[in-house]
Amino acid sequence: MADFNFRTGYGYDVHRLAEGRKLILGGVEIPHSVGLEGHSDADVLLHAICDAILGAACYQDIGHQFPNTDPAYKNISSLVLLKNVCELISKDGWKVGNIDSMIILEEPKIAKYIPDMKKNIAGITSCENISIKATTSEGLGFVGEKKGCSANAVTLLHK
Repeated sequence: MADFNFRTGYGYDVHRLAEGRKLILGGVEIPHSVGLEGHSDADVLLHAICDAILGAACYQDIGHQFPNTDPAYKNISSLVLLKNVCELISKDGWKVGNIDSMIILEEPKIAKYIPDMKKNIAGITSCENISIKATTSEGLGFVGEKKGCSANAVTLLHK
């Protein structure tokens, strides 16, 4: 199989909203009455970005790398998972060239937290070309019913 100097990857993640949990997106704690349920901190944005990076490098997904059955990952910060992913791909010579992402969440409004999210992600990936957008689902589906949050990400890796 030919090895290219550029590769793209796509990631998606979703978590339920739950009481008694913190809402953490892009490694930023956002004040809200509910948070995201999961084995780790359930940061859908970072999970989608991890999967996009892993996919571009032809690695197995985040669930294989950091299984939710492993107590070592219980309540772990997804910033640590992203760091581990970046260390993994760097062994093969890959670097993150850009990240384009979308958070889908009905509430709260998160625009003012995006600069801090970008700073967190740039600090780990050594990538300054980061786009984080936020939207609602206009009251439709599980996100619109305020039952969950999802995120999508696309990335470009280069050698």
